Amino acid sequence: MTAAFTFPGQGSQAVGMGKALADAFPVAKAVFDEVDAALGEKLTAIIWDGPGETLQLTENAQPALMAVSIATLRVLESEAGFSVGRNAAFVAGHSLGEYSALAAAGSLTVSDTARLLRIRGLAMQKAVPVGAGAMAALLGLDYEAAVAVANEAAQGQVCQAANDNGGGQVVVSGDKAAVDRAVEIAKTKGAKRAMLLPVSAPFHCKLMQPAADAMAEALSGVTIKAPAAPLVSNVLASAITDPDEIRRRLIEQVTGTVRWRESVAYMAGQGVTRFFEIGAGKVLSGLVKRIADGAVGVSVGGPNDIAAAKDALAASA
Repeated sequence: MTAAFTFPGQGSQAVGMGKALADAFPVAKAVFDEVDAALGEKLTAIIWDGPGETLQLTENAQPALMAVSIATLRVLESEAGFSVGRNAAFVAGHSLGEYSALAAAGSLTVSDTARLLRIRGLAMQKAVPVGAGAMAALLGLDYEAAVAVANEAAQGQVCQAANDNGGGQVVVSGDKAAVDRAVEIAKTKGAKRAMLLPVSAPFHCKLMQPAADAMAEALSGVTIKAPAAPLVSNVLASAITDPDEIRRRLIEQVTGTVRWRESVAYMAGQGVTRFFEIGAGKVLSGLVKRIADGAVGVSVGGPNDIAAAKDALAASA
């Protein structure tokens, strides 16, 4: 198997995502119905009709993106013969996408995943007062250089690498003043650009410890099964299958670095040549080309993508 199934993270959301699939395929509509039922509200109304600022709220964006990913996968299963167990060498997801990957691989039920992501989104938002934290993208620095910038900027506060996305794109996260310093320091260290991101909280840093505690409690009450394909963990950048370890790494992920560059490189090193990005947007497909020479990113998010995905899967068999 030379294919990996990957799942996007926050930032890929857009009003209307998944609606064409749900209108065209009952299996997709059933996923959205299941998510609505699990949350006890019509999240689909926000996903499809907006407003955008309501969809962007972390508590909504996280379960919404998962719903679109799993709805897309169900269509791939029914229309293009996709099977996680049969076709995927690995599953992986960027931040919240790790939960989508686990739902795709049968480790978590869709209903449990929706509820966990609602808890996660609320807990991450509540962990730090609005305006006290920040995140910034440092472009044109490699990971080691970005870590050095974060360490220099910390000055007794929190500033750490949150996302190592690859292609010279590292995101730092922490106290607002420290992240502001990181932006200025990065410009003196050769960064092509360094800019604050429009996010509501400093994700994937030590300031998120209250959210990690909330997830430890939430995950303790949920059944996690061994995945149908190994999960490449965000915090390890290597494959795991043991349910207890999956639970532990999901908790660590809240405050830990999303090691996406290393995760893609790991999968490529194991023989993966096609990375199917299942769900909203094309962010991960774009990153694949920058990380792994010769690898192909295939984004699948709408009805028009299904036939091409089927051909690409056949080519990777």
